[in-house]
Amino acid sequence: MITSLDPSSELFLTNVNRIQDRIAEASRQVSSGRKIAQPSDAPDQIDGLLQLRADRERNEQIQANLSLELTRVQTADGTLSSAIKLMDRARALAAQGATATATSSGRQAMADEVQSLLNEMVSCSRTAVQGRFIFSGDADTTPPYQADPASPNGVDLLVGAAATRLVQDPAGGSFPAAKTAREIFDRPGASVFGALNFLHAALLGGDPATIAQAAASADTASIQLNSAQAFYGNVQGRITDAQGFAERYDTQLQTQLSQMQDADVAAAAVTLTQANTQLQAAFQMRAAMPHKSLFDFIG
Repeated sequence: MITSLDPSSELFLTNVNRIQDRIAEASRQVSSGRKIAQPSDAPDQIDGLLQLRADRERNEQIQANLSLELTRVQTADGTLSSAIKLMDRARALAAQGATATATSSGRQAMADEVQSLLNEMVSCSRTAVQGRFIFSGDADTTPPYQADPASPNGVDLLVGAAATRLVQDPAGGSFPAAKTAREIFDRPGASVFGALNFLHAALLGGDPATIAQAAASADTASIQLNSAQAFYGNVQGRITDAQGFAERYDTQLQTQLSQMQDADVAAAAVTLTQANTQLQAAFQMRAAMPHKSLFDFIG
């Protein structure tokens, strides 16, 4: 291609284009705050940038899951605290009813109270968070138990699903965070429901020896409830540790993302000012250059 520009003009235009490119890039960084706004800005860094963004999205989802799981675990812990108090009351009634001084009417009143305690314990087993029954295992849209005086343990099992859900640890791996109502309240040999129902029947029967046996069952059930609460206490600690790790990891990812994609706005503003000054000076110098025509060379 034949050009009519002389070498000095071509050099001038090349320099102007270069300065204008710097102005455009600096303006984009100042306005957007990003040094990488699209793949063409840094094609060699796009894969790393996309991976960092994916890692942060995954970590944010894990944080949201941990927060919800912590709510469930804290609710379970509080529910078991209430259940332990209910059982403590039942044990006190059992000790009182087993004495020789207890009257028939007194034991009747105690039996009525134990029945109320059993109903409250069933309510504990049906605790829900955000519409999900936290002790129903994988079938958490259905309550696990209902009261049934005709049943051997005074309750009917409605859901027998296991609790297989695991909590993902951002540091790696996963861990279980829940037990079922069957494991907590109706474990064979240590059934909370069974102990209360036995105590209710024993108090109605009025035999001190049988009431003493029921009291022993209540003691075993109390140990079972305390063991379940200890499980949730341990889980709460693991979730809190996982949240701390996730928060630190998020800060690390944010820093890496910032270093890769965020512009140094102050430096870009300086570059923009300098480039505009250079462009203005270039035009001024070009305008001041002498312009000669053919007549300037004719004597």
